[in-house]
Amino acid sequence: MALLEILKYPDPRLRTVAKPVVEVTDELRQLIDAMLETMYAAPGIGLAATQVDFHEQLLVIDISEDKTTPLCFINPVILEQSGSFENDEGCLSVPEVYESVERSEQVRVKALDRNGKEFELEAEGLLAVCIQHEIDHLEGKLFVDYLSQLKRSWLKKKLSKARKRDVDPVSKTPSI
Repeated sequence: MALLEILKYPDPRLRTVAKPVVEVTDELRQLIDAMLETMYAAPGIGLAATQVDFHEQLLVIDISEDKTTPLCFINPVILEQSGSFENDEGCLSVPEVYESVERSEQVRVKALDRNGKEFELEAEGLLAVCIQHEIDHLEGKLFVDYLSQLKRSWLKKKLSKARKRDVDPVSKTPSI
């Protein structure tokens, strides 16, 4: 299966609000598999369909060390959230940038699995953060939106300049 292109900030397509999935089809399951393969190769622990320019409510997550516990959420909805947790977050659409973001420590989410069966999941810690981060993508929001305007402006300029020079913004080495 081919790897998908991950959109990079500040690409305006990342701001598209995803529509609900109407039907879980074989084509959608193929996209799920491609998203997982792309996420693992990146490497990352979560990927929303919006990040690969598919604007329906679909996300995949795997926070396991050995990458053997993939989760798929179709039309996810957070039912409850509690607590507060501050953690450095990164994003495959904002490469090599990590910033502290405050999120709910626990969430209860309802979604459909890859077979279209409804489920609920209670999550805490990293999994809860990841679910919130990826659902934000489906709503056209990025983790950088939690940063100050000054920091966002600086980051946008830095990433844009690096892309124009085709240079990694952190290591300052040419991209391969």
